[in-house]
Amino acid sequence: MRALTFAPGHKGTLDVQDVPDPEPGKGELLVQGLALGICGTDRELADAEYGWPPPGKERMIIGHESLGRVLEVPEGSAFSAGDLVVGVVRRPDPVPCAACARGEFDMCRNGRYTERGIKEIDGYASERWTVEAGYAVRLDPSLESVGMLMEPASIVAKAWEQIERIGSRAWFEPRKLLVTGAGPIGLLAALFGQQRGLEVHVLDRAPEGLKSRLVDDLGGTYHSASSLEAFASSKPDIIIECTGAGQLVIDAMITTSPAGIVCLCGLAPGGRTHRVDAGVINRDIVLENDVVFGTVNANQRHYRDAAAALAKADPGWLERLITRRVPLDRALDAFEPGDDVKVVIDLTS
Repeated sequence: MRALTFAPGHKGTLDVQDVPDPEPGKGELLVQGLALGICGTDRELADAEYGWPPPGKERMIIGHESLGRVLEVPEGSAFSAGDLVVGVVRRPDPVPCAACARGEFDMCRNGRYTERGIKEIDGYASERWTVEAGYAVRLDPSLESVGMLMEPASIVAKAWEQIERIGSRAWFEPRKLLVTGAGPIGLLAALFGQQRGLEVHVLDRAPEGLKSRLVDDLGGTYHSASSLEAFASSKPDIIIECTGAGQLVIDAMITTSPAGIVCLCGLAPGGRTHRVDAGVINRDIVLENDVVFGTVNANQRHYRDAAAALAKADPGWLERLITRRVPLDRALDAFEPGDDVKVVIDLTS
């Protein structure tokens, strides 16, 4: 079968190759790969910024934003042939740490977890793949064309779970949400906010166009800007920061209403410094009982929550997030820079 593989730590090695067909082990599903979403993590892996091959191997199959259809199931499985599924990305560390031992492997304490297509386990960028039944999540059939959005949606589902847990420490009735960054994570965060009945604002540097129309169609307000000046007098209750831009991160910390929550989802490389008044930030957070926290990855619970949220969404709106689809034999085109929201590789062509 064909698969998109690379040699972690070696730039320029990404290539579509013939690899052996997978053989399902005990308790595993055999899945036909349908599509794969590409994100910044995949581009960083291809650029050799990080990545760890399976033990004893030089190359690995990339890909963590999966979508497939079940071909074979183990005896007694809750899945059936024909089910639409995605595979969870992370696996708990073998020790395990206390968090992993309780199924909260997205909060692993010792860093010994593994991840499909990223760290020590082959990913999902192949015509067929296997997955343990316990790490597969069934999707509604209506999501067949957009189901690869499940992985980024699971990240958002976890973010919202954490926001709501933090909010429940006291009276919590948020009204206004600001999302910074209108990439897939940011737009999905806005969707989840809209589903919660919040007043949704999205800020992005892009001029009005597809992104602004997607926000408008959620009933939200789009702000083409690179600073939070517009929110100085009418502060949001929740900010979900999806850009990783240093100045936005700093400004977000002092731009929420009292008892506000800032969730940091974005990542950016280091090397840039910013002049900040740490005293102002400290006073604002302390005197207003604010919370700033970071979040990454997801476990099965978040995938299930994401599946439910996507099933409730307008499928046409979700489809518009996917701005480019490329066949597997031209998979490297998906890694070329552009103005896309989400690029998807079609694993069936």
